[in-house]
Amino acid sequence: MSTQKYPIKLEVNGEWHTLQVAAQHSLLQVLRDQLNLTGTKECCDEGECGACTVLLNGRSVTSCLILAVEVDGSSITTIEGLGQGDQLDPLQESFLEHGAVQCGFCIPGIIMSGKYLLKKNPKPTYEEVQEGLAGNLCRCAGYGQIIEAVLSTAEKAGEAQS
Repeated sequence: MSTQKYPIKLEVNGEWHTLQVAAQHSLLQVLRDQLNLTGTKECCDEGECGACTVLLNGRSVTSCLILAVEVDGSSITTIEGLGQGDQLDPLQESFLEHGAVQCGFCIPGIIMSGKYLLKKNPKPTYEEVQEGLAGNLCRCAGYGQIIEAVLSTAEKAGEAQS
């Protein structure tokens, strides 16, 4: 396997990084191994579990399936980039309030999928949340609390806009 490295520039959580990456390295590997952003989890490496979900140019993607060289010049948001300082994002707060965080392994990916869902659809139904989070697996089976946390965040955002 080639050890040649390629230069890329990424905006990650609002900060630009210039990196040297191997052609075969995924975005997930670069986030975890080069930028030390370990909130994005490595699990299946097949895009099936959703644990590695991040926002790429505002869209929800599984970072294990994307080569880092393909996202040169892109903007990435990881779970570490949601809150501001010590202030959690409202969706993160809602997950805590609703007991939706169990072992925590899948939660970063689910929250990122939830952020994308709420961006696309600020007032989802229960079924729409189920569908929007369908690519994320939770082995602790906390789906009820997870869905309620997303719905509660949408409701609070709607009240704040009223």
